[in-house]
Amino acid sequence: MVDAAAERTLMLFHTKLQIWVQPGGHADGDANLPAVALREAEEETGIDGLLVHPIALDLDIHRVDPPKEDAHDHYDVRFLVLAPSDAAVVANHESQDQRWVAENELEGLGVDDGLRRMAARGFQLAAALLADR
Repeated sequence: MVDAAAERTLMLFHTKLQIWVQPGGHADGDANLPAVALREAEEETGIDGLLVHPIALDLDIHRVDPPKEDAHDHYDVRFLVLAPSDAAVVANHESQDQRWVAENELEGLGVDDGLRRMAARGFQLAAALLADR
């Protein structure tokens, strides 16, 4: 998720995993992945008026090891979600904290290379879309 000025991305501190992640979730059999991305972003942030770019931005496969679960692979199909200028975050129980950050602040949150790669592509696409308006 990128803010309306294409300057910051929203990061959530995941309650179960205890790491900073982007908003997202499981498709649960829904093949309309852009719609899933939008639904999950709305549920996890409480922000109204979000827009999703319909073409996948990134694909990432990584291992997760949640407490009380077996370690398993996650297949993330990632989409750019744009927040409106008046975005107000109302996070749900899945995150303990939320923070709008600039791209150069991501490393300080300890995010992995895949998330930094996705964020770079997201900022680039968001800036291009804003320039086309």
